[in-house]
Amino acid sequence: METDRRDFLKAAGTVGVIAAAGAAVTGTPPAAHAAPAAAARGPKGMAKRLTLLTLRRNGELRLGVKTEHGVLDVKEASGLLHMPAPTTVDDLLQNEDGPNLNALVDAAVKPNSAAKKAFLGDTIEYGPLVTRPEKIVCVGLNYRRHAKEVNMPIPKVPVLFNKFNNTLNAHNGKIKLPVDVATKFDHEVELVIIIGKEAKNISEADAHSIVAGYATGNDFSARDLQLETPSGQWMIGKTPDQFAPIGPHLVTADQVDADNLKIECRINGETRQSSNTNDMIFNTRQMTSYISRYITLKPGDIIFTGTPEGVIQGKAPEKRVWLKPGDKVACSLEKLGELKFDLV
Repeated sequence: METDRRDFLKAAGTVGVIAAAGAAVTGTPPAAHAAPAAAARGPKGMAKRLTLLTLRRNGELRLGVKTEHGVLDVKEASGLLHMPAPTTVDDLLQNEDGPNLNALVDAAVKPNSAAKKAFLGDTIEYGPLVTRPEKIVCVGLNYRRHAKEVNMPIPKVPVLFNKFNNTLNAHNGKIKLPVDVATKFDHEVELVIIIGKEAKNISEADAHSIVAGYATGNDFSARDLQLETPSGQWMIGKTPDQFAPIGPHLVTADQVDADNLKIECRINGETRQSSNTNDMIFNTRQMTSYISRYITLKPGDIIFTGTPEGVIQGKAPEKRVWLKPGDKVACSLEKLGELKFDLV
């Protein structure tokens, strides 16, 4: 019996070592701290009828839901109600854990719910809306009047470029301007599409079925790096740290007609851009379908959809007053909320 016990413990120890080694190699956290395995707990799907956000609380980023009772801290509500739910926006998107989240919110807002303590007041600190997308794809020159103001022909297909995760920034965040390498900083308010389901070669007719929701964003740019360096350097003009603020909310796709939304940008309270997404050259279905022909879209991926007229680059050279430290930027899209950030 003792020999059998030693053999069992030895085998168990070996399995534990192998599991730990696998976690170290793959970067997968131990099960106790892993992202929720939503697919194993219920049906997959995207969240519906919700306004989502990322909040900073107790030293971590957490999924929040805006409700008439206040912002619901989903992680805390999950513990109080003993119900499974994603704990971050990324977990929600990448695990397609919408049904669990909808069930939790429905339970939390009921009268006399045990989740009352999980509702927060108005004073919350926002984190980046999405923190680990596989891809950030951007569409350039996608508004008719913007193409006209910069004297460019209407493109025949969507013009694509990219940003990286280092650019992601939050509502009420700051952009530290890289003034040692650039001086011509410009604002570009944009509708942001957030993907909720993997797709390749999706048709325009089905393109909206893979969209989790929409948000307000700003494709912040350094025009001198983008346009005036030798051979043009679109990448470095678009990808300095913090150059992609998004937020404050992710509004689920079922609540929004994204191709007909008022869109604005204000600098220090002065309106600089004011248009409507119905001026887009390629609508949200067309952009999503086109991108998926070349790139497999994954849950959590982000698409910046272009900016309307009113950018500084579109003005006559003598009238261009570039953004500087101390400026305050506010961007808004109808139904999606106002994104604010400061330049330092």
